[in-house]
This record gives sequence, structure tokens and C-alpha cells, in this order.
Amino acid sequence: MGLTAEALREGLDTIAARDPRMDRALAIAGYPEPRIRPTGYATLLRTIVGQQVSVAAAASVWARLEALLGEGLPPEDLLAAEFDALRGCGLSRQKQGYARSLCELVVAGTLDLENLPEDDEAAIAQLVRIKGIGRWSAEIYLLFAEGRPDIWPAGDLAVQAGLHRILELGERPGEKDTRALAEAWRPHRGAAAIFTWHCYNNPAL
Repeated sequence: MGLTAEALREGLDTIAARDPRMDRALAIAGYPEPRIRPTGYATLLRTIVGQQVSVAAAASVWARLEALLGEGLPPEDLLAAEFDALRGCGLSRQKQGYARSLCELVVAGTLDLENLPEDDEAAIAQLVRIKGIGRWSAEIYLLFAEGRPDIWPAGDLAVQAGLHRILELGERPGEKDTRALAEAWRPHRGAAAIFTWHCYNNPAL
């Protein structure tokens, strides 16, 4: 499961004690709500289905797929489904390729989502073997589903924009600077990432 409210609070309190800028932002914005998703295949498949479409559109596609394949979209059943049937549910050729890549790895047992490596970089390397799952998607999965405490998706534009506000920087930092600026926050960068999203649209900061 993702980081709990208690884990978020503890991580942010630790960072705030080290960094007056984070302490100031936390006093203004307050603690963020947890972002928790289930672990496993279905969450990654939802990520693929939801790429480059609205939340409502993704939910509609998912509902049609479940009507076709059953609850949770069993990977064996998705692999057995015909192209036109999946396309009729709203799954494009590209997304079908991504979904089949995930299903094939899961069915073959070469991707065990309940036993990913403890090392974060090694776990990311396992996840990006799935077509359509890049580093950002892998990091979001490890943060929201597994609740890994030190995941820091430095390439996320909202993380960069939130950091810009929190640290009162002259401009939004790029990925390299975003990674460097958070080094002192180890091993609680996951809580910091969720806080940057929380601060992203906060007009008080």
C-alpha cells in the first residue's frame, strides 16, 4: 500500500526540521492526503489504459473491458481476446501492445509484482521492461502502490513546479536540479514528492 497519513506526517516533519523552507510551506499548506493504490497487475494496466486520456475516458474504457473480460481483466483472458474486440472497448493498437506486454510478463512469471527487488532502481528496471511503462510510471507505481518512502519522480513537471513554490526559486527547476535539490531529504523524498503535488496549485505559496 502507499504511504499512510502517519508516514507522510513523519517524513515531512523530519524534512521540515532540517529545511526552514519546507517548514514554512508545511505551515501554510498543511499535510497532504495519502495517495494509495493497490499493488499488482491491475494498477499497472490501469496506468496503461489511462495514458493520454481523461480520467472519465479511462474509466469508460476500463468498464467496457471489464464487461468483455470480467472483473480485474485477468491477463490470460486479455491475451486471448481478439484485436477488434479490444479496439471496440476503446483500446488503441498501441495500448493493446502495451497491455499485452504487461500480460505476457505476468503470465510467464518473469515479472512478479508482489516480489519486486527491494532496491528502488532495481525495481524500476523490472517495471520499465513493460512496453509503455517508463521511469515516471514505474516511480508512481512504487510510490502510490508500494509506498516506498524514498521515491522521487524528479522528471514530473508538477513536482518541479511544486518545488519551485516551496523553495521560492527564481524559476522552475529542470529534472537534474530537481533531483539535486532533494538529496538532503533522503530517505523521505516520497513524502516530499506527495507534498509538492499538494503545493502545486496552492495560491498561498
